Amino acid sequence: MRAIGLLRHGGPDVLEVVGRPTPHAGPGEVRIRVRAAAVNPADTLIRAGVTPIRQRGNEPVIPGLDVAGIIDQIGPGTDTRLAIGDRVMAMVNPTRPAGGGYAEWVALPESWVVPAPLGASHAEASTLPMNGLTALHALDQLRLPQGSTLAVTGAAGAVGGYAVQLARVAGHRVLADASPRDADLVASLGADSVVDRGSGVADRFRALAPDGVDAVVDAAVIGAPLLSAVRRGGSLAYVRGGPDQAAFERAAATSGVTLTYAHVHDYDGRRDKLDLLRRLADEGRLSLRVADTFPPEHAAQTHRLLAAGGVRGRLVIEL
Repeated sequence: MRAIGLLRHGGPDVLEVVGRPTPHAGPGEVRIRVRAAAVNPADTLIRAGVTPIRQRGNEPVIPGLDVAGIIDQIGPGTDTRLAIGDRVMAMVNPTRPAGGGYAEWVALPESWVVPAPLGASHAEASTLPMNGLTALHALDQLRLPQGSTLAVTGAAGAVGGYAVQLARVAGHRVLADASPRDADLVASLGADSVVDRGSGVADRFRALAPDGVDAVVDAAVIGAPLLSAVRRGGSLAYVRGGPDQAAFERAAATSGVTLTYAHVHDYDGRRDKLDLLRRLADEGRLSLRVADTFPPEHAAQTHRLLAAGGVRGRLVIEL
């Protein structure tokens, strides 16, 4: 089969189309003929070597955490409601021996795979698993009572956008940041108030919540400067550690703010969580946003575009 991988870490141009053995579904597994794989910042960290993945001999490292496609094989003895021909989506952990989702076929435990949202294209369905699960894990970790005030950074992005929508589903008041050109988009996702992103955003959140917000989902990886927006006893969920995580943790302790890490792989294999996202998308309460699609040969371009910033929705590789 064709896959997109790298034989050495580096810039986008290290990505190339490679040949890999076609996997088969073993006991407890299903195989997906992948039609779309979303491109995420996590993939660029794998490519650059910031997120280390042990290379197995001379085999290429295969990135990719999100896939959508069609079930074409069910492993022997697998008890599943899925059937051959079903349109599905899944999150893939690229640290597994078989690698990630930038490939024509992936075989996964059946609990990692759920039906695709009704009416969604493969490209659209591929944008939901990893980003949606990250936002859902952040909110689950925060354990906010209904009616809390939540601030979301990076609200125009995929994780931030899902955090806004999931917070609205949970009945929270949502404050969000955006550039002027994205303000209408973020408001359409359900934010009650939208402030300008950038330096001083914590002060702008505080102006809307003088006693401090109950919690923050920091999808933009701003870190310590956001602590002043949070009330004492509140919480901040971060999706990736910053360059000085120890200083961030000390500052949070001094501010009386609890930090929680939205670690998406805590939800590996959580069919219940991924299926919840699928149902919310079916109901129109989660938006599936595709920025553009590309063939495998243009995978390097997707990473360059992502690094340049300003992408709204996900870039998707169609296989």
